[in-house]
Amino acid sequence: MADSTKEIIHGIIQGFRDSILGISKILKYDASIDNSEGELKKNEPQTTLARRRAEKQKLKGNLEIKENKKEATVKQRLFQCSVWNGGVFLTSIVLFHWALLPCLLWFTELIFAGSENLNITWLWISSLLSWIFGALWILPLFVISKIVNCMWFQDIADAAYVRSRGRPTPINLSVLVADLLFSVLLQAFFLIQSTLATFLPIPGVGYLVGFIHMSLLYSLYAFEYKWFNMGWEVHKRLAYIESYWPYFLGFGIPLAFLTSMSASAVISGCIFSILFPLFILSANDAEESSQVCHSPLRLFAPVVMITNILFRQSVKSKSTPTTQQSSSPKKQTRITEPATRR
Repeated sequence: MADSTKEIIHGIIQGFRDSILGISKILKYDASIDNSEGELKKNEPQTTLARRRAEKQKLKGNLEIKENKKEATVKQRLFQCSVWNGGVFLTSIVLFHWALLPCLLWFTELIFAGSENLNITWLWISSLLSWIFGALWILPLFVISKIVNCMWFQDIADAAYVRSRGRPTPINLSVLVADLLFSVLLQAFFLIQSTLATFLPIPGVGYLVGFIHMSLLYSLYAFEYKWFNMGWEVHKRLAYIESYWPYFLGFGIPLAFLTSMSASAVISGCIFSILFPLFILSANDAEESSQVCHSPLRLFAPVVMITNILFRQSVKSKSTPTTQQSSSPKKQTRITEPATRR
């Protein structure tokens, strides 16, 4: 029992350390394609003989340029995520709630000073402005941010993976679509499960269980890009997290803690979008714990079962019209022939 507790604590500390120290590796991505191209142009030989000699290094120069492009893509996407989610989205929310509304409240108090209708008037004004701001600004911006962030996160993950591990494992398109749909549906159910866990009647336990859910989910988000490029299927990814859960719990604690500091889901989403690319880089360079936990945490088992049931029902519903249409004996024979050959 003591050894098991020590392993769990050691795994949590190791995961927490890797998530924080991995962020510092962004300093490695300091090469710039513009500087490299400038140096190549500056040192470009002028004589014909020198140019012929330079052709021998052409392949090497192209590889260096491609490598710099990947590094530039990482830094560029990180900057775009920070500017968009922090400079535009989050700043607009802060200015509205902590600058515009207080100024309007002061102006309203100045106009309706001593009036009994001050509170009712301000309630109507603030509610109307909040609704307009949310409907015409927050909601469209939130949807756009989700789409744009997904593309930027993928670019960061792919560029970092190619730089450190080489080309991703090729995957069939049908397998890619099925894996993506299954993973998105499973993560949605797991998020609902974590929300329901916070309503446990025991004080403090509900928050702790929900926090563990979110930490593991954020670790899955971060490592999923690397594992997918390695060719791991979704069931293998989940089984790996459940077997080494102390490490992934520790890895997801920083991001789960920072996003839980705000009660607003929108602000938490902005914080997540700003910091998450850094954790993608940490996960890409991290060396996961090799110590299997003797007490696996099967938190994903319920949502995996539900997702499997839904996928089976959808497959059955798609295959039913095909079987109904094949009513003639010849058609039925043609359908069953491949199964007989197997």
